[in-house]
Amino acid sequence: MIKIEHVSKSFDGHKVLDDVSIYVKPGTIYGIIGENGVGKSTLIQCLAGVYEQDTGRIEIDGKSIYENNEVKLSVGYVADRNQFFKGYRIEQMIDFFKLTYPSFSEERFKKYNETFKLNLKSKVKNLSKGMQMRLSLMLNMAIMPKVLILDEPTSGLDALAKKQVLDFLIEQVDETGMTVVISSHHLSELERICDEITMLSRGKVVYQSSVETLKNKVRKLQVVFNNEVPVDLKKWEGILSIDHIGSVYYIVTNEYSEALEEKLKEAGAFLVEAIGLNLEEVFVYTAIAEQVQA
Repeated sequence: MIKIEHVSKSFDGHKVLDDVSIYVKPGTIYGIIGENGVGKSTLIQCLAGVYEQDTGRIEIDGKSIYENNEVKLSVGYVADRNQFFKGYRIEQMIDFFKLTYPSFSEERFKKYNETFKLNLKSKVKNLSKGMQMRLSLMLNMAIMPKVLILDEPTSGLDALAKKQVLDFLIEQVDETGMTVVISSHHLSELERICDEITMLSRGKVVYQSSVETLKNKVRKLQVVFNNEVPVDLKKWEGILSIDHIGSVYYIVTNEYSEALEEKLKEAGAFLVEAIGLNLEEVFVYTAIAEQVQA
C-alpha cells in the first residue's frame, strides 16, 4: 500500500503541491495526469524519495521512503530523463545495479532484453533517448521491485516500442504483483492500462477515481430544446461547458446522472443523448474549466 497523505511542496516560495492525498492499492497500475507544471513530476520525485515533502507524509508499506535505503531497495524509479554514467557500456550498468541492489537479477534483465534488443556493448552516451528509457525500465524491473515509479516512460519511443513497453508492464504486474505508479501526458496509453487515476490541477487533486468511473461521471450531452434555453444553464452545478450548432446544444458535465437528464427535460429539452468521452477529452474539458475558474 502506498499512502500519500496531505502532501505539500514548495520551491522558492511557489507551492507546487497543495494538500495532495493518494492511496494506491497493491498490485495495481495507478496513473497521475495533469497539464505541464501542475506538479506531476514533483509528486513522482517525492514518492521516489528524491525530494522531501514540506508537509504531510509518504509511506510505502507503512514506512517513509525519504532517506530510507531499506525501502528504496524495493522501489524502482524510471525518470523522464535518465542520468546514467554516459561513458559506461550497458554491461557496466548491469554490474553497477548488481552492486547497488542485492535483488538485481541479470537473468531477468537478459530475458527482458529479448524484447528490447539493446547491444550490451553499447555505451549509454550512444543510445537514443528512447533506448535509454528502455534500458532504465529493464534495469529497474530487474531489481524485482515491489513498487515501480515511472515518469513519462514512453517519452521518445516509437509506436511499436510504446506498445511493447505497455504490454510489458501489464504482464509484469500480472506475473509479480508489483504496484506501478505512472505519470504521462499520453492519456490514451494510461486509459488502456491504469486501474485508477488522479488528475492534478495547480498542485491540487481535481479528480480521483477509476478510469471507468471518471468517464461515466464526465460526459457530453447532446440536447435539443423545444423553445428557449434556460437562462441559468451555465450556472447549473457540474456544467463545464456549453456549445451549440444550430438548435443542438453540446453540454459537458462532470456530474452526469439520470437526474440531470430529467432536469433538462423538465426545463424544456425534448432530446437528451449522452455521448461518451475518452480520457483525453475528459482531461481537456476539465482543464479548460479549471482555467476559467482560476
